[in-house]
Amino acid sequence: MIAQPFSSFGDDAAAIGRRSAARLRLAVPARFVSIYSTQNCILLDISCSGARLGLATPIADGQSGYLEIARLEVFGSIVRAERGIDGGINAMAFDDVIAKAQVLDIRRYAEDFAARERHALREQVRRWVTGER
Repeated sequence: MIAQPFSSFGDDAAAIGRRSAARLRLAVPARFVSIYSTQNCILLDISCSGARLGLATPIADGQSGYLEIARLEVFGSIVRAERGIDGGINAMAFDDVIAKAQVLDIRRYAEDFAARERHALREQVRRWVTGER
């Protein structure tokens, strides 16, 4: 669940192929909110111009909404859906490009998330061992 090193972040588009922005690979919980539903999802990667989301029920192409993560709400539209047996992956293009600093804030959130999860698990085990509720 920790962000993987991404040395090319911030390089120009020529260095990253056909993509308009470098991707930061993650695996942290987020939410996609539209007028039709609110779904928990896994933020698989994010760049300044879009993101990939893992969802139990993939969203139809063209649907608009916003991605909610780390106290950040980013509006955009679903541009691609890949359906699988147990869910799928959606690609989302943001309406407005977000700042590189915001992407890096999400990276810090992802790193802190893993630490918070470990701490919560230890605390739960401690309460179980001591008989606390």
